[in-house]
Amino acid sequence: MIDNGLVTIESRHSVSETVDLIATIVREKGLTVFVRIDHAANARAAGLELRPTEMIIFGNPKAGTPLMREAQTAGIDLPVRAVAWQDENGKVWLSYNDPKWIANHHGIVQEAQVITAIDEGMKLVCGYATRESS
Repeated sequence: MIDNGLVTIESRHSVSETVDLIATIVREKGLTVFVRIDHAANARAAGLELRPTEMIIFGNPKAGTPLMREAQTAGIDLPVRAVAWQDENGKVWLSYNDPKWIANHHGIVQEAQVITAIDEGMKLVCGYATRESS
């Protein structure tokens, strides 16, 4: 499902397992996991409640740098990230910004091949993390 540039996929796994699977395949593909943020744990530490929600930021400077050379504002959306979250019914979802939306949003037109590669990579990584058995 794509809604206003946001791709959302149902996951068969818990929030944590979904992000674990992303981290695994990202590393296997030679990409870098830059950071993993557990928003629910941070909320608890502040005395607040939040359903399970984790974000992972990952990528490869060889892909992101050409995009930022064309439009440095793309740095707000790069490296790519995905957020796994549990809804009020207990279903787990994985959401990420559509790379084509990122390109359009920042006026990136010269790096269509890079955008296509990032799009295919996100579909592969996120598909693996949401459908494979763990």
